[in-house]
Amino acid sequence: MTFSIRKATQNDMPRVLELIVELAIFEKEPNAVEVSVADLIKAGFQEPKAFTCFVAEQDGKVEGMALVYHRFSTWKGKVLHLEDLVVSQEQRGSGMGTALLDEVVNYGKELGVKRISWEVLDWNDSAIEFYEKKGADVKRDWNVVHLNEDHMNNYIASR
Repeated sequence: MTFSIRKATQNDMPRVLELIVELAIFEKEPNAVEVSVADLIKAGFQEPKAFTCFVAEQDGKVEGMALVYHRFSTWKGKVLHLEDLVVSQEQRGSGMGTALLDEVVNYGKELGVKRISWEVLDWNDSAIEFYEKKGADVKRDWNVVHLNEDHMNNYIASR
């Protein structure tokens, strides 16, 4: 079966959210998704836009997505961050993941970024293998650090 890659529209956001939830379940965080369709529409399609999203569509249904946004590296300059690349369970192995990553890399090149960055869980061997086969450098000696909303509030309150 053939599929196409294109920039997402506001109408795609309900399905994009379904894919985000599917990823959260896969990553063993089924209750972690707080974002809504309205949040995605506001952040992605109203100025200032917080992200750009690409979708993989087959037979009129979105089966994959890649969501990116701009960052700045003090070492490199302009960077593109790949927040999530998700292909529906049914379509994994179809080439959609490669096509979405190709689109992200081409987009980064068009923007003139010096690096594209993202995270992958250390137990997600198939994703790590996929990214390494594409030439990505998986930095196993770095840790991801988060301060969630509660942590930020506690931090501020403790000063």
